[in-house]
Amino acid sequence: MNYIRRCIDATIALKLQVTGGVVIRGPKWCGKTTTAKQFAGSVLDLQNTKTLERNRQIAENDISLLLKGSPPRLIDEWQVIRQIWNAVRTDIDERGETGLYILTGSTTPTDDPTLHSGIGRLSFVEMKPMTLFESGESNGSISLHEIADGSAQVAGQKSEIDYQRLAYLTCRGGWPSAIGKSETVALEIAKEYVNGLCEADISNVDGRTRNPLLTRFLLRAYARHVSTIDADTALYGDIRAHYGSITDQTLIDYLNALKRLYVLDEVQAWNPNLRSKTSIRTSPKKSFIDPSIGIAALDIAPKQLALDPETFGLFFENLVERDLSVYAAKSGGHLRHYRDRMGLECDHVLHFNNGKYGLVQTKLGSGQTDHGIAKLRELRSLIEAKSKAFAAPDFCMVINGGETAFTTTDGIYVVPIGCLRE
Repeated sequence: MNYIRRCIDATIALKLQVTGGVVIRGPKWCGKTTTAKQFAGSVLDLQNTKTLERNRQIAENDISLLLKGSPPRLIDEWQVIRQIWNAVRTDIDERGETGLYILTGSTTPTDDPTLHSGIGRLSFVEMKPMTLFESGESNGSISLHEIADGSAQVAGQKSEIDYQRLAYLTCRGGWPSAIGKSETVALEIAKEYVNGLCEADISNVDGRTRNPLLTRFLLRAYARHVSTIDADTALYGDIRAHYGSITDQTLIDYLNALKRLYVLDEVQAWNPNLRSKTSIRTSPKKSFIDPSIGIAALDIAPKQLALDPETFGLFFENLVERDLSVYAAKSGGHLRHYRDRMGLECDHVLHFNNGKYGLVQTKLGSGQTDHGIAKLRELRSLIEAKSKAFAAPDFCMVINGGETAFTTTDGIYVVPIGCLRE
């Protein structure tokens, strides 16, 4: 099978020249191992159950034997043998070279004071499921990087993704193993991901037994609140209404476990000091690492999603977050959101390392685009009038599920998701 290029490839190549190793973090099945192998000189596979016990025994006696191999030495799912972390750090210190190791992990280990932070020795790269451009659905005719640097020409580009196709792609998700499969098989992959998450991963993350049924109810409730900044108390109430009595602390524990598994990917709030502190909504926006997780938890089929534009719109926003975060990271950017109690909102605020930033609204249908443009104009005007800490945004953009890209007379870009790339 030919390797499908990922947006983080160039980042990994660069980081291997800068630090002693690179840590690739992200959810299971997102392609970490496949991508890492493109750069690896040798591989230690800790997912292989046939050799795992032998490797554990070697680690107890002389862990340096597990580190031997041509660099970069790929250690897949390193956290299975936790001593490897400090052994790698020590080896990097002693050798003083770059590009020695690639570590992959599908969980964030529990806090352990014996584990060194790795700062200065290791670079960290976040990997998500495939964007629409990576999976070949977006034609990539419009570049986010070019939009951010002011060189983009957004005028007349066409998306080949129609409404029903977009519903399917949102349900399918960006799992590499689903690409090129029949629709029936591809949709089943997301469901199996959720099944494995509920039945095994939620407990395996730290060896604490957790209830699969409660996990499933929690995922369903979270999916009903996706792309909102609803308080966690509302989420807890939703879970109790369907599951029964359960303590807040138990629910917090389950949510933290899902975050450590890179299942939940909440978007933090942006505060540009436009209004009084009491007016800004600072709650993170609820989001999955891939919209297919929430859709599979709710057992929604593409046709059902297409017939429910309100729910589709919320999951479409989650899909845009997934893609935007990957594209922005390629240029050193990250995502935030803005909400205030006066009703003004911005779905995505993109910040870049060079100081530039942009405002982005997400609208599923072309008919909603005008509303998104109006909100961007309102927020842009408020920033220009009242913000002392921020200059006017470098760009404003509406991302929709429509067909044709264009630029308004006052410079706001309208970009179909089926045209966007990094």
